[in-house]
Amino acid sequence: MGNRRGQMRAGAIRDGGPGGGMCQGAPRRAGRGRAWAGGAAAARQGGFSLIEIILVVVLIGGIVAFAATRILGGGDRARVNLARAQVQTLADKVSQFEMDTGTLPASLDQLVTQPGGGVGWLGPYAKASELKDPWNTPLEYRAPGDGRPYDIISYGADRKPGGDSVDADIRND
Repeated sequence: MGNRRGQMRAGAIRDGGPGGGMCQGAPRRAGRGRAWAGGAAAARQGGFSLIEIILVVVLIGGIVAFAATRILGGGDRARVNLARAQVQTLADKVSQFEMDTGTLPASLDQLVTQPGGGVGWLGPYAKASELKDPWNTPLEYRAPGDGRPYDIISYGADRKPGGDSVDADIRND
């Protein structure tokens, strides 16, 4: 018997006492676990109301609309800046053609392919794709220009002379 008592005491210490691992004094509720303890709190918690959901959707829509106008408006501005740079670069290539040959080209195509009888031509000075503006319209070349040896003109988004904003004409300096 003495031997059995020692085993029971060791088991009681190992298992946390007669309650099977529970603290003394804490009642054991079989089968309820967490649902019993949190049932009242779960019943009090509600979802979002319809007004809250609509408000969030309207706010997100406003933010997206604002961002879209900024991004899409930037595309037109980028094309205008690209056209300015392209016209100026092409003007530099015309000047290089003139320094090499001693004459201005009759058309912008002479920057791409050597003109017949062209002496001193060291081109090609440009690619055929560089002769169109960002709106895929051929750039206009005039020699002589208005108060200068030549003009290179992009007519802008509307592809017509005149206009303002993105429709304004872009000329070399």
